[in-house]
Amino acid sequence: MEVKVQPMGPYQTNCYIATIDNKDFIIDPGVGATSWVLKNVKNPVAIINTHGHFDHVWSNQAIKEALNIPIYVPRKDAFMLQNDPFGQGTPSSIPDVQVKEDEVVDIEGVKVKFHHFPGHTPGCSVVEVGNVWFSGDFLFEGSIGRWDFPYSNGQEMTKSLKKVLAMNGNFKIYPGHGGSTSLARELKYVPYWIEQVRTVK
Repeated sequence: MEVKVQPMGPYQTNCYIATIDNKDFIIDPGVGATSWVLKNVKNPVAIINTHGHFDHVWSNQAIKEALNIPIYVPRKDAFMLQNDPFGQGTPSSIPDVQVKEDEVVDIEGVKVKFHHFPGHTPGCSVVEVGNVWFSGDFLFEGSIGRWDFPYSNGQEMTKSLKKVLAMNGNFKIYPGHGGSTSLARELKYVPYWIEQVRTVK
């Protein structure tokens, strides 16, 4: 797999193009992502959102219209794509596929799993393609996503951290912000973050 990345917009949200079997998957196209994506894809097949926050979905509709490809989003975050719940002026986009929790979808012959890790948002997911995780705003290098936003939930975040702590595998992690890391590395910090979520109200 080849992975291209470009931080986008004021929050430097990572937009990814993951190429596997000569198919390009566009992951979390944020603010201003359209021109970069159009210059760097050869055989685009899908737009994938890890969750519904505006800085991860801003360019969904523009890219969908330019490339005529479907949008996949965790179903519990689908409302954020159309309703602009944070009042950011996010361009509305309509998801073609609302993915269920922990569902595996087949996109052009490539298996893509949406690991459901709610807390940051109701549908927050890690997207697994091959041996790679695109972790959105769930796991970062040495950190986790915030749980104090509207539609966030600290109790759900705690459950999600316990869930990931029970997982294993040699996954490289490409997060929604910052540099890449690995599941093995981040699991060392998860017990600390469980305590932080429990104690910070």
